[in-house]
Amino acid sequence: MKKVSLIVFIALMGIGSLKAQDYKTGIGVRGGFYSGLSIKHFVSGSDAFEGVIATHYRGVVLAAMYQKHTNAFDAPGLNWYYGPGAHLGFYDRRYSPWYDDSTGNFSTIGVLGVLGLEYKIEDLPITVGFDVTPALNLIPNVQFWIGAGVTLRYTIN
Repeated sequence: MKKVSLIVFIALMGIGSLKAQDYKTGIGVRGGFYSGLSIKHFVSGSDAFEGVIATHYRGVVLAAMYQKHTNAFDAPGLNWYYGPGAHLGFYDRRYSPWYDDSTGNFSTIGVLGVLGLEYKIEDLPITVGFDVTPALNLIPNVQFWIGAGVTLRYTIN
């Protein structure tokens, strides 16, 4: 999956010129540490909310993030984004890295941050992004982990 995401990212980079974030909503897929569906909606020119529903350790995780966007490296269409968020996960203990030799289900609640780069392709309604998401489970145990992923979105004005 990582190789496919990298190939898609590189291919889309060469399709056309890039320009600033000029979309209102983006819907797409995310691949990486947790993989699933993503929706991002801008509430202003630089402020957005992103929601993710994804699989993670044979469980399901829901994440919500507030993101601040700002131009990166003075390059049109290339934007940094960063911000706080929260996550809720539902897992089977047999497949979790947090529990050994246990049975049954458990849920996690925690906080996360996001730091990433996103490209909006000028001639196509598509964005490609890469981000890192450090997270801290607070319930049922305090545990730190770091995820990363690539997101491909179709944009709507």
